[in-house]
Amino acid sequence: MGKKRVTLADVARLAGLSTTAASMILTGRPDTRLSPEAHKKVHDAAASLGYRPNVAARALRTDKSRSIAFISDYVATTRFASGLIRGALAAAEDAKHVMLLLETGGEPAREIQAVEAAIDRQVDGLIFAAMRAREVFVPDISITVPVVMLNGTSARFPVSVLPDEYQGGRMAVQLLQDADIAEGIVLLGHNAKQEEGLFRSETISRRFEGIRDAMADAGLAFLAELSCWNWEPNFGYELTRKQIKSQRPRALLCLNDRLAFGAYQALAEAGLRIPEDVALVSFDNDEIASYLRPGLTTIGLPHEQMGRRAVELLLGAAETTQPHLLEMPTIMRGSLPRTL
Repeated sequence: MGKKRVTLADVARLAGLSTTAASMILTGRPDTRLSPEAHKKVHDAAASLGYRPNVAARALRTDKSRSIAFISDYVATTRFASGLIRGALAAAEDAKHVMLLLETGGEPAREIQAVEAAIDRQVDGLIFAAMRAREVFVPDISITVPVVMLNGTSARFPVSVLPDEYQGGRMAVQLLQDADIAEGIVLLGHNAKQEEGLFRSETISRRFEGIRDAMADAGLAFLAELSCWNWEPNFGYELTRKQIKSQRPRALLCLNDRLAFGAYQALAEAGLRIPEDVALVSFDNDEIASYLRPGLTTIGLPHEQMGRRAVELLLGAAETTQPHLLEMPTIMRGSLPRTL
């Protein structure tokens, strides 16, 4: 037979106090009016018996389980957005909450199962997280606890935490200006005319807006805008190689680091030096960006801060419906020339 669970009554009996008194002491009530000696007896008894509170019973009494659910598509099974989980876990621990992690692979049936599993466990709130910023599908089932969207948006649940992509786009252009680069700039990954009518995510659209507004404010124009739908290294390589043959750029503004990885390869094959011949600035701060030589200057995604903020908003029952935008940090490395 399994070992019998130690109860609050057992602790009270060993301490020589009532169950009510033991409960007030163990839950940290500041107004117990019990002596320091009584507090010591209860804590010593709990430690001696190995007492652990019954979370389910407490949830029934207080209507709070001190647990939250983190439901995501691929955040847990990929390294790219794992910072979202790290930040959320840290904030949950600080608030003395347990975080349940549920991964769905973006499949609607599994998303429904995840929500139902979380609600069955009486969580105090739900965080819906996306690996890449986008509109997130939320199952059309009854959800009566607070919800925060992390790295995503939902018309149904307006409280969201997102990177400030507009500010990040402007900063990328500012970095080129700070490096005294005003001509020969190629935008790698997007062409507004060619992609007219095609929908990317709302957050990525803000990145485009920030870039274009900053270019216009500075009186700058792109040498070329190279479109590709999938921002992967092979497309960065092919587009950069073709651009070099047509007209060599002075700088590449890459819309994510994976495009920049391919561009590095194409530039190396052409015998062009970074940043002396061609400078690069990018977005996301993928781990590999720091391993390139020279390192890739990039506008990072504040994933850990975003995860932490989502938990803080969830447990604080945020009333605002405006997106909470977090500043995207600049990570300076060697792909931009240094100026005096």
